[in-house]
Amino acid sequence: MRPTALVTGGGRGLGAAIAREFAPTHDLLLGGRRRESLDAILEELPDATPWPVDLLDHEAVAAAVANIERLDVLVHNAGIAELGTVADSEPRQWRETFEANVVAVVALTRFLLPALRAANGHVVLVNSGAGLRARPGWGAYAASKFALRAFGDALREEEPSLRVTSIHPGRIDTDMQRAIVESEGREYDPSQFLTPGSVARAVRQAVESPGDSHPTEIVLRPR
Repeated sequence: MRPTALVTGGGRGLGAAIAREFAPTHDLLLGGRRRESLDAILEELPDATPWPVDLLDHEAVAAAVANIERLDVLVHNAGIAELGTVADSEPRQWRETFEANVVAVVALTRFLLPALRAANGHVVLVNSGAGLRARPGWGAYAASKFALRAFGDALREEEPSLRVTSIHPGRIDTDMQRAIVESEGREYDPSQFLTPGSVARAVRQAVESPGDSHPTEIVLRPR
């Protein structure tokens, strides 16, 4: 029986790249807020199973995981980034960022703990370089990623049957990155950023590391 992996935010960008890495070896559940957001990657990976659910709707998430009895890999990739200085960012921005980047991750993981325990599974948290160092204008996002790192550390200690890996990539060439660069008023140059495929391979390599090892943190930077 092939292992099963659930990838959130699996419809495009880094999530789609992660799905491609796991498709040859895993039965895939591809998460996305709407079913149509998954159509393109499902055409490419027709054996994958769509898992459309709004991760901010915790009742819907609980219903969506009800039939998952065993889960080998959970990749938390979905998230948001809204930039702004502390002076300019409103409490709403901080709340929404934490809801998407932290609370949704905690809720989904809690619902899936029985299935993860049954498989001695692996939880991968796609964090950020901002989860290690905060920069001007990135306060809310960085704070959420610091919190996500703390969640991973706590989960690792509390659930010894699981492996928990925090991935801290630098900025990645994605549609989200293009929007961020535009908001910064700069010209977009893809060569300045990591490719989604490079980060996705790091995720797969963490999961495929020998069972006697525990890759707790992986940091990637563009060359």
